[in-house]
Amino acid sequence: MKETVLIQQKNKLEITFDLLKKDLVFTISLLLAVLSCFIQPPKLEYINFHVLVCLFNLMLAIKAFEELKVLDKLAISLLNKCKNSKSVSTILILFCFFSSMIVTNDVALLTFVPLTLVISKKTNMPMMETVILQTIAANIGSSLTPMGNPQNLFIYSYFGIKPVPFFTTVVFMAILGISSLYFLIRKLKSTELKVYLTPVMIVDGKKAALWGIVLIIIIASIFGILHDQMVFIITFMISLLLNKKILVKIDYLLLLTFICFFIFIGNISHAEAVQTFASTSLKNPASIYFSSIFFSQIISNVPASILLAHFTTDWKPLLLGVNIGGLGTIISSLASVISYKLFIQSNPREGKQYLTKFTIYNFAFLLFF
Repeated sequence: MKETVLIQQKNKLEITFDLLKKDLVFTISLLLAVLSCFIQPPKLEYINFHVLVCLFNLMLAIKAFEELKVLDKLAISLLNKCKNSKSVSTILILFCFFSSMIVTNDVALLTFVPLTLVISKKTNMPMMETVILQTIAANIGSSLTPMGNPQNLFIYSYFGIKPVPFFTTVVFMAILGISSLYFLIRKLKSTELKVYLTPVMIVDGKKAALWGIVLIIIIASIFGILHDQMVFIITFMISLLLNKKILVKIDYLLLLTFICFFIFIGNISHAEAVQTFASTSLKNPASIYFSSIFFSQIISNVPASILLAHFTTDWKPLLLGVNIGGLGTIISSLASVISYKLFIQSNPREGKQYLTKFTIYNFAFLLFF
C-alpha cells in the first residue's frame, strides 16, 4: 500500500517537473513571483483583473474560431493566393504591425499568431522566425497610437498629452521599425508553394457570425466602452450555449503566467530600493530614456511607465523608452509572452530554440533603436 502511494506521489512530481521544464516562461514567472515575495509582501491590488478577464475572453473567442475552422479558412485562402512562403510571412507580419495600432499588440498576436501556426501545420513550413517578427511588429506598431498598448494609454492620460505631440514623438520610431522589419523580411527564406489546398468550409456560419459579434464586444471592453465583467458573463454564457468544450481547451497556464508576473512586478516596483533609485537617477531626458528601457527589461514596460511617471514630468523620453524597452527580454512586453506561449503549444520541443532566437532578434532591435 505504501509503495503504491509512493509511486503515485513520484508520478505526480514527475508530471509537475515535466510541466515546469516544458513551460519555461511560466516556471521563470513563478520563481520570480515567489522570490519577490521575500522582498515585499504581495497585495491583491497588484493583479490587473481587467487584463486577465479580457485575455480570458479573447482566448475563448479565438479558440471558438479555431473550432469552427474560421482560421483554417483564412489560412487556406491566404495560402492559395501566395506563391511562396516569404509572401505569406510578409502578409502575416504586416497584419500584426498595422492591426496592433487599433486593437492593441496583445489582441493582434492572439489573432494572427494562431493563424500563422495553422498555416505552418498545413504546409509543414517552419514559421518560428515569422512568429518572432510578428511579435516585434506588434510591439513596434502598437507604439504609434495611444490605444495601441497599455503603457501608451497610461502615459497619454496621465500627462494629458494631445494627439499631435504624441504622434510626432513616436512616428519616427514606427518608421524605423517598419523599415527594419522590411529588411529582415527580405532576408527570410523563400520556399515555393506548389500545393493548392481545397478551400475549407466554416463549420457553422451562424455561430461564426455570433462569435464575430462577441469579439467586437470584447474589443469594446478593452477600450473601456463596455464593462469587462459584463462582457465576461456574455462570453462565458455564449461558450456554454454554443460549445462548452472550449472552456477546458484554452491555456490556463497563460493566465497563471500573467498572475505571477503581476505579483513579481508589483512587489519589485514597490520596493524601497527601486523607488530610491528612480527618484535619484531621473535628472534629464537621457536618464529618463535609458532608465525606462532598463526597468522595462526587468519589470516589463507597463509597470515601468507607471513607476517612472511618478518621478518625472518629461513624458517624451519616457514614452519612447518604454516602447523601445518592449524589445529585449521576453518579459519586457507581456505581449511577447503570449506569442511564445502560443508557439510552444504547437511546437513543445522548440521552446529553448524559440527563446534563443527571440532574444537575439529583440536585443538586435533594441540596440538599433
